[in-house]
Amino acid sequence: MTLRVTFSAGLLALAPIGAFAQDCTVEGDPMDLEADAVAAVYDCIEARMAEGYAANGDPVAAEFRSWQVTSTRPALAGPHGERFLQTFANDTAAEQYLKFAEEGVEMPAGSVLAKESFAVKDGKAVPGPLFIMTKLEEGGAPDAGDWLYAALMPNGKEMKIQQGFCAGCHLNWEAQDSLAYPMEDVRLTSQ
Repeated sequence: MTLRVTFSAGLLALAPIGAFAQDCTVEGDPMDLEADAVAAVYDCIEARMAEGYAANGDPVAAEFRSWQVTSTRPALAGPHGERFLQTFANDTAAEQYLKFAEEGVEMPAGSVLAKESFAVKDGKAVPGPLFIMTKLEEGGAPDAGDWLYAALMPNGKEMKIQQGFCAGCHLNWEAQDSLAYPMEDVRLTSQ
């Protein structure tokens, strides 16, 4: 498949940082993008996503990019609205998460996972929410597997979500402590 990603940023030299959104144009069906094409789109949009998520001072949004990335590139994940996801794990979560174990997983309290997302709509890459999972102490959220689910909109504002909605899906991976990992072909194989 041929992919052409184009960038247009306006007169950046004359404007404050972030004043012009960079367009990341994608030709072709996003479902058919090859790995290098996805990487090119991500390279185009990642700075805009990071700036937007951090716009309102959320501590996770300010830090997650310094955490351990868990995959070689973003990949499509149907349960998150056909968005490309790139997951980051904080120091507490990284060692256990990167095992990608299918049974007997028990994430330590204080584990935080941040999943940045983007979609391709009408031929352009569009930032999506930053999904955040925080493992609480035992009994902290028993109906949600002791996970607290949150999300930030692309502009850094809190996204209103129902804990039961997120938990309802994630609890399908009970043996994995409610973790749905990146697709196998993009998982990091070593740290």
